[in-house]
Amino acid sequence: MKQLLACLFIFSFVFSAFSQQKIAAKDSYAELQQIESNIKGYSDEMINGKHWYLRFVADSLFTRGLVKALKVKNSFSYRFDSIETVSKLYAPDSSFRIFTWQMMRDYTYYRQRGAIQMHTSDGSLKLFPLFDVSDFTTTPNDSIRDTRNWIGAIYYRILMHTVGNKKIYTLFGFDENGPRSNKKWIEILTFGEDGIPHFGGDYFKFEPARKDTAKASPILRYSVEYKKEARLKLNYDKDENMIVFDHVSSESEDPKNLYTYVPDGSYEGFKWTGDKWEHVSKLPTQVLGNGNAPLDNAILDNDGNVDQARLDEMIKKNKILQLDEDKEKNKPADKKLQPKKPQPKPQPQNEY
Repeated sequence: MKQLLACLFIFSFVFSAFSQQKIAAKDSYAELQQIESNIKGYSDEMINGKHWYLRFVADSLFTRGLVKALKVKNSFSYRFDSIETVSKLYAPDSSFRIFTWQMMRDYTYYRQRGAIQMHTSDGSLKLFPLFDVSDFTTTPNDSIRDTRNWIGAIYYRILMHTVGNKKIYTLFGFDENGPRSNKKWIEILTFGEDGIPHFGGDYFKFEPARKDTAKASPILRYSVEYKKEARLKLNYDKDENMIVFDHVSSESEDPKNLYTYVPDGSYEGFKWTGDKWEHVSKLPTQVLGNGNAPLDNAILDNDGNVDQARLDEMIKKNKILQLDEDKEKNKPADKKLQPKKPQPKPQPQNEY
């Protein structure tokens, strides 16, 4: 009888604790839903607001609301599905997730924002804000950086590899770099023994096989800069088991100006070799032959030779665009004119 009573007591205690957890989880979910509903408008306004100061105010209010939501116990599993202007990526092992989004003052100034939320055993918040310093460095590719010196990007995919006992995360990012060019990034993320995140790492290997892409000095993160109007593919190809991206060349034979670079119809990539991403300087064109290959601006023919007619056409178009831009800059200012409403920024998806 005593044993039966003891079992009933233990069962009652466990059931009561489980019920309380369910009630707490239900209450947390309702609270998170309410906060998400409150900040959804700010998330739209910070991207689509008519004036820069409205976008900045909305960004501040959204950030405060997001942090408030993340402080709710067990918020890590809440997905914020209605917040469509912010990238929300979970690591493949669910050890963390990373939020990234973009602020635009005007078409010459872009700044990324972000935060890393760690998965904790007790459901409490462990958060690392990210501070974009891209505008304050001329050598963003050659340094290990912490969260206070982040090279900003909107991340759209995460891969994970293990080297020894260390997990290596590879992030794919997009950056509306400036008025004339965009960038795609391959970033490395690791965590120290103290749990602190670090961006960048010596996990890229290059061979001097192609002069315009081979790198002599160590590269701790990789980027491709290209013309604003161009479309560049950079992502992980499961079938090929490697990172594949467009090779770019200057459409105006002006290699110093990266805003003149466009996909030329050839491809390069990186293949994981056990402890590093090894650069592959030239891939067969059929690698991206699934309809996703951005051949619209290709300036090489199928044999790898320059298509002079296509190149001349693009140079002519580029000069016309430049003349139009110069005319626009020289127009007399009209104080009555209102600033143009910025176009909604395309959100990072796996098609990048």
